[in-house]
Amino acid sequence: MADSKQGAKKQSKWVEIGLPLLIAAVLSGIGWYFFPPIMPHVQLPAEHVLENPLLRLPGIWGDIYLTNTLVATLLIDAVLLGMVFVVQKAAKSGDLVPRGLAGVIEALLEAIYNLTETTAGKWTSTIFPYFATFFLVVLVANWMELIPGVDSIGWLHHVEEGMRGFAAQGPFLVKQPGEYHVLAWVRVASTDLNFTIALALVSVFMTQVIGVRALGLPYFKKFFNIEAIFKVKPRYMGFIDFFVSLLEIISELAKIISFSFRLFGNLFAGSVMLFVLGYLVPILLQSAVLLLEAFVGIVQALVFGMLTLMFMALATHPHGGEHEEAHA
Repeated sequence: MADSKQGAKKQSKWVEIGLPLLIAAVLSGIGWYFFPPIMPHVQLPAEHVLENPLLRLPGIWGDIYLTNTLVATLLIDAVLLGMVFVVQKAAKSGDLVPRGLAGVIEALLEAIYNLTETTAGKWTSTIFPYFATFFLVVLVANWMELIPGVDSIGWLHHVEEGMRGFAAQGPFLVKQPGEYHVLAWVRVASTDLNFTIALALVSVFMTQVIGVRALGLPYFKKFFNIEAIFKVKPRYMGFIDFFVSLLEIISELAKIISFSFRLFGNLFAGSVMLFVLGYLVPILLQSAVLLLEAFVGIVQALVFGMLTLMFMALATHPHGGEHEEAHA
């Protein structure tokens, strides 16, 4: 009796889960047969959504176009403003315990604040807004990759003669007189180096600002420790300290490169992988990769925010004072 009930439960689970997946796979195969997928356009620079520039600036700036990553950035801003509106509405309602989306946002921000407090101490109120903003901006930017239509809906462009090759026709790959690719209207902002470099520049610049606020002008001894040449004994140790301080400048520039290319590389590689899998095997396999990309997106957002938090917290502490006293 127990075995029959267990068998019935397994059968019902297969009907609930396996049958819909099987139907989806069959329908996807039929769709792929009659409507072969078109490969999205893959390139490093962002693509122009409109042919004509939005602005014409004189000098080195040139023309400014509406790109698909700029559209994504505007959508990110809209999502974040929507989150602010939701939290503000919940606060005005008078509920002591926010519910729904407002509760999720509050719990997330509280976790970020507690993490900032354990690292930054009395500078929590100064550093927390940057940590939270970077985390949310990067998270929303990365997770836009999971939205249907992003990187897949746009202008249909005819491929140039030199780029033509094989295309899908039914179950076979045959030589075509021409191919098409999709120039997406919205592309994940994190796959554009302009976006990641801008975030990195803001992060590194504000780290220096917070360091000056915490330590004053002596903060710049971190980069130009000329005083060590005359105060540290023996003299050659002073020259070593001065040389090390110059290396700190290279370290700050390296942070910009590291921030930019880590985020860009992970998200661009993930997008290309989704393109290729969706073109070659558009049946269910892409769904598993989307789960992986969701995990990568939140990890990269947390890494970017955590590194910013650590660098800003370190900037509030004096640099090299105990080291110089030890030499003296």
